[in-house]
Formats: sequence, structure tokens, C-alpha cells
Amino acid sequence: MAKTDVTKYVDEETRNIYDLKANNPTIQKEYGLTEELIRKLSKEKEEPEWVLDIRLKALKLFFELDDPDWGPDISYLDISKIATYVKPVDGEVRKWEDVPEDIREVFDKLGIPESEKKALAGSGAQFDSSVVYHNLTEDLKKQGVIYTSFDEGIKQYPDLVKKYFTKAVPITDHKYIALHYALFSGGSFVYIPKDAELDRPLQSYFRLNAPGAGQFEHTLIIVDEGADLQFIEGCSAPGYNELNLHAGCVELFVEKNASLRFSTIENWSKNMLNLNTKKCFVQEGGKIEWIMGSFGSKVSMLYPLSVLNGAGARCEFTNISFAGKGQNLDTGLKIIHNAPRTSSLVNAKSISKDGGICTFRSNVLVKKQAKHSKLALSCESLMLDSISRSDTIPVNTLETDDVIFAHEAKIGKISDQAIFYLMSRGMTEEEAKGLIVRGFAEPIAKAFPVEYAVEMNRLIDLELEGTIG
Repeated sequence: MAKTDVTKYVDEETRNIYDLKANNPTIQKEYGLTEELIRKLSKEKEEPEWVLDIRLKALKLFFELDDPDWGPDISYLDISKIATYVKPVDGEVRKWEDVPEDIREVFDKLGIPESEKKALAGSGAQFDSSVVYHNLTEDLKKQGVIYTSFDEGIKQYPDLVKKYFTKAVPITDHKYIALHYALFSGGSFVYIPKDAELDRPLQSYFRLNAPGAGQFEHTLIIVDEGADLQFIEGCSAPGYNELNLHAGCVELFVEKNASLRFSTIENWSKNMLNLNTKKCFVQEGGKIEWIMGSFGSKVSMLYPLSVLNGAGARCEFTNISFAGKGQNLDTGLKIIHNAPRTSSLVNAKSISKDGGICTFRSNVLVKKQAKHSKLALSCESLMLDSISRSDTIPVNTLETDDVIFAHEAKIGKISDQAIFYLMSRGMTEEEAKGLIVRGFAEPIAKAFPVEYAVEMNRLIDLELEGTIG
């Protein structure tokens, strides 16, 4: 059968890439959530006492806090049936050829080492609960750039980690961040020294391979005064008939006149609960750019928070979500304008089909001291049929009148007239829908690094075919 434009990026190999499974390389697998397990995990990682204290406080909080009383229902999650720690290998390596062959094959197919050779200053790869590979170019090491796994960051840079760890996202934030702090394993630790500018991005890739497992990586990034960083984060998992859980955490600190561009493509399988938490503190003259694509997962609940603490601090947020059959993607953002002359620019889009649900929530707070600030929020939703759903739920609190604020939301179905027009020019109905959807998503794709823009287009085509998850 000849391929249409809709399958431009899709072939049998592409579909198989995301469902690749390593041949059971696990050397340790722990279930449930007990103090005994937490102490065992901390001892195995050779953590200092202050880290164990955080874990034990978080464990207690998890059992005290209630599930969210809004958003998608996740009451069916039974943590006792989740493999909360899955160790595939013993320690991380610096040479790609030293990664176990079955794990390396999965990442090779996903293009991780190849992208590193072409365009990355450093790359990390996590498989289940462990970072298996981390590398940084020698020229950046000489500049004082730190890029390692979070576990190694605690060991090698304890004072720096302690200064920032849990400061953006406290353990009391919500039930599933408490779960994260009890179980966190792997992730990335990045420090960019003053005035350093990286001409190539850093990348971390997280792969959850084990069925019925959880992943709880912690990413901590500090961009010091006047420095600039592009960081790319990729996530994926093969499909199973068992429930998987992702409860990662990202803490970002952008210091005075610094800049951070944080790009993420999440392509979880449709048996995944994605309960991720991301927050950023931005100081005077600093800038955070969030560029995000949410695909896959049974349920997603993700609302990155930007706290603009310094005069002239800026936030740009660009996001796209695509919900297909059986998916409920509840995403959005939170912004706090906490200083004068701060600004935010938001461009969010969502697509739903086959009964999928997309919800966009925004919560913006402009404090009374944030005079002369500017905000512009745009949210557009596209439904491809009559059984899908899309909601926009904005909450805007302005404590000062001395602010320029604009909010626009559009929700609509795909145009029958547009489909008819394109079909009258020789396209099939599938080709016409694919062209309209890719055109709708194009402004978001342009914001991604080129390799991830191609990845996003590929995922959209797979979603249109119904071949993800």
C-alpha cells in the first residue's frame, strides 16, 4: 500500500522503536513503599544523613496527604503494586560502548548517541531507576560546567546540591511530590558557571522499560549569573498491560541576567500515569523558556511553575498536547509575577481525537509589587471529532492595576469545509486531516530544536494513525 502524507514520518520500524524492550537486564527490583525500603535505598546509594532525613519526612507526608480533589481520577493507583525501584545495571559509565548491549540497543534505536555526536555538548541516559551513561565534552569541563547524574551530584558536590535541593519544589507541595522525594533516583545535576555560554545543548533521556514500575528521577539545574543554557529532555516507555507511574521532579534556578531554554518531549505509553512536577525561580533580568510536547500516557498532570522574583525577569511558555483514545491530558502552567517589569508570553495548543480529553489550566498571580508587568496568554484547542473533549480553565489574579494583560482562548472542531476543500483537490480524508493538524501544530514545532521538531511531527502522525501505545 502506498504511503500518504499522513505517514510521511511513519514506517514499521518507527512504530517499533517506541515499543522496544530490553531483555530483562534488571538486577534489583523493589515493590511498595516502606521505611525499610527507603533506608535500604539510601544506604545503597551511600547518601549522607541529611538526604535520608528528607526521604523519611517525605514518606510520612505521602501517607498523610490526600489525592488531588480536582482533575483526572487517579484513585485506582495502588503504590503497593508498583515496582518503586528498578535497578538495571551496577553504576553509570562514561563510554557508550560500556553500556550493557541490550540497553544500548534501545537507546541506539532512539538515536541518543547519534544526536550526541552531531549536536550535543553533553548527554545522559537513564534506564528505569538508574542513570546508565553520562558524558560531557572536555572543553566544558575546563570552563567549570558540571553535568552529571543527580546521585553523583550529591556525592561530588554536596554543598552546592544542599543549597538548592527542595528549595524550588518543597516536599510539602503535594502528595505525589512527597512520593517523589521518598523514592527519587537518577536524574541530572547541572551547574553552569557565571557568564558561561554553551554553543550546544545538553540532553538527558529517560526510558522506563520495566512493566508495572515507577520512575522518580530528579533534575536540578542552576544557571549562574550571565550564563546561558539550552537543555533538552526526552522521555519514553514501551506499552504494557500493567499500570506504570512517572513522578519526576525538575528544579530550575536562573540567576541574574542568565537564560535557560528547557525543551521536553514526553512520549510515554498509554499505560502510564504521568504526575510530573517542574518549577523555576528566575532572578533580575533572567529568562526561562519552556518548550513542551505531551504525547502518550493514560493520564498526565503537569503544570510548570515560573516564579519571576527579579525586576525584568521573563518567562516564555510554548506547549502542545495530543490526546487520543483513553487519554486524559491535564496540563498547563503557573506563573507568579513577584517583581516590577516582569513579562510572560504563553502559547499553548492541544489536539484531541477518538474521545481523548485535553484540559489546559493556567494560574497566573501578579503581586502588587509587580508594577509595569506584561502578560499575554494564548490557548487554542482543536478537536478532530464529536466525541473528544477540550477545556480551558484560566485563573488570573491581579493585585495591581499597573499591568498589561491579554488572554485569548479558542476551542473548536476541525472544519468540515476545510476537509471538503482539500479532498476536492485530490487528498483523501486522512491526508486532509493530517495536513490541517500539522499546520495547527507548526508554530510549536518551530520552537523545538530541529531533531525534536522531527520527533514531534513523527509523534503527531503516529497519533493520527492510532499507533502509539
